Amino acid sequence: MSSLAQTREEAHRRYSEILRDVEVMIDDHIAHQNDAENPFPSKLKLLVPSIGPFFTRLPLEAAFKFQDRKRYISSRRFVSPSFNDVRLILNSAQMMAVTTYGTLQLATFDGDVTLYDDGQSLEPTSPIIPRLIDLLRKNVKIGIVTAAGYTTADKYYARLHGLLDTLANTAELTPAQKQSVIIMGGEANYLFEFSPSSPHLLAPVDRRRWLTPEMAAWDEGDIAQLLDVAEAALRDCVRTLNLPAALMRKDRAVGIVPHPPETRIPRESLEETVLVVQKVLELSAAGRHRRVPFCAFNGGRDVFVDIGDKSWGVTVCQRWFGASAPGGGGGIEGGNTLHVGDQFLSAGANDFRARSVGTTAWIASPGETVELLDELAELMGKKMS
Repeated sequence: MSSLAQTREEAHRRYSEILRDVEVMIDDHIAHQNDAENPFPSKLKLLVPSIGPFFTRLPLEAAFKFQDRKRYISSRRFVSPSFNDVRLILNSAQMMAVTTYGTLQLATFDGDVTLYDDGQSLEPTSPIIPRLIDLLRKNVKIGIVTAAGYTTADKYYARLHGLLDTLANTAELTPAQKQSVIIMGGEANYLFEFSPSSPHLLAPVDRRRWLTPEMAAWDEGDIAQLLDVAEAALRDCVRTLNLPAALMRKDRAVGIVPHPPETRIPRESLEETVLVVQKVLELSAAGRHRRVPFCAFNGGRDVFVDIGDKSWGVTVCQRWFGASAPGGGGGIEGGNTLHVGDQFLSAGANDFRARSVGTTAWIASPGETVELLDELAELMGKKMS
């Protein structure tokens, strides 16, 4: 065996061992998490105090071997495993988990940068559409949980017309499977269901039909107060940072958008604005009482503060489809839910909030979403066979 081959084999062995050790630590954490009588934290909790819940095991060693065959991580001599390598290994581990240790029942997706490029639309030619249709054919429910907060169907149709037109015209799906798509807008504020008889193929769902008991308890006065504070903080940021931006107030959100529209606000200014507004809200009377959850985030070109966040949006999807399942009434469990998004790291990181109610996959482009769905389809096919 050549020295290069030996180096590759040794690197592969060492990386596999490291990820196997992490996998064992996660298994131990899950055992602690599921044992209410155990007063002691897991080793992983001691090392990472902010670690959240795990809904499934994570077969990291197997996921590494899969990604190593694609990305030749062990074959690199000078470039160590990167952040993106680790991110994709974790994604593969989660795909394996929701197909091997459980059954995927609900897939939720962010919009911008996940289903389509930032500020664009889901066009009929998008390679993502046939993959979403394939999920529906396999009786997986789909929720599009987007920060875009529109109160009317026409604007969501403009962003998602490729998928909606395909749903309306395809003969591959049953009527029940076509009804397995919902749009949750404004993080967790506007619900639309597929409606082939509606002008824009979407029908708004009355809020009283889908609000969780916790969400129904949010007081309108508290919501208005929180948005007032956020609006004042945003105005201060526009003035202090001299941002080329205009304020936009909605019934459940407030934000700043570039003005004129073709202007690009520097990323650093957007991040600073999110952090300032977040801190102001946390210190305000409305924020300190925590009666109404909120999410301040950098949308890439703008900054918005929404009432609720994507954990609430995904929860609504879980309950909506869980209630319609045979013997329903409860919600789809976190271990049977996968949320796919791109916002897990930047200020606000609104997709990160979904981590508390279901499993997640972190992508960086619509192209990666295509690869992820292909990987998922392959694993689901293996399980069915």
